[in-house]
Amino acid sequence: MTPTITAFESSPDRGRGLARDMAVRWALEEVGQPYDVRLVSFAEMKQPAHLSIHPFGQIPTYEESDLALFESGAIVLHIAERHAGLLPADADARARAIAWMFAALTTVQAPIVEREGFILLEKDRPWFAERLPLLDGRVRDRLVQLSARLGDADWLDGGFSAGDLLTVNVLRRPAGANFLGEYPNLAAFVARGEARPAFRRAFADQHAVFAAASAGS
Repeated sequence: MTPTITAFESSPDRGRGLARDMAVRWALEEVGQPYDVRLVSFAEMKQPAHLSIHPFGQIPTYEESDLALFESGAIVLHIAERHAGLLPADADARARAIAWMFAALTTVQAPIVEREGFILLEKDRPWFAERLPLLDGRVRDRLVQLSARLGDADWLDGGFSAGDLLTVNVLRRPAGANFLGEYPNLAAFVARGEARPAFRRAFADQHAVFAAASAGS
């Protein structure tokens, strides 16, 4: 059965490939799994039908036969476990790749999302100028550590894996990407991810939704 994922009908990322369905699209493209997309409005995301799948009223969701999943990381892990191409065959290498998936969505992402939310929601507050350097420092601290771990390797642990996919996806967020110029190996790491044909197909498909919405507005 062809899986169906949900995505924004009108994404706030304005076609930049930053919405949470991007990682799921990319994973499906990497493993060669066709999929359908159901676009949902912000209003529909809060309705019982969508909340029955995603209790927090967000995207993406994933439906295949009787299985319904939410959370992009869980969906990517499900895809990687059921299709070759995103997790190594060796058990120890597989475990390390999964560890990098968790690291991407927790350890690496946390300071980036915190800075992003602060800029978006508190830029007009009197404490903004004083607090921003602190959040900048937290992002830099994490990127220093990640840069040291990557070194001159192409990927985080051997060949490309779901851990790399999610880490690239996180680093593309503006609150992290703004600092990549300070870490050439991380900038090259992200560029390698974005150059993968599967990424390009996923990006084009997500961007097409924005283009269609813009043309119809």
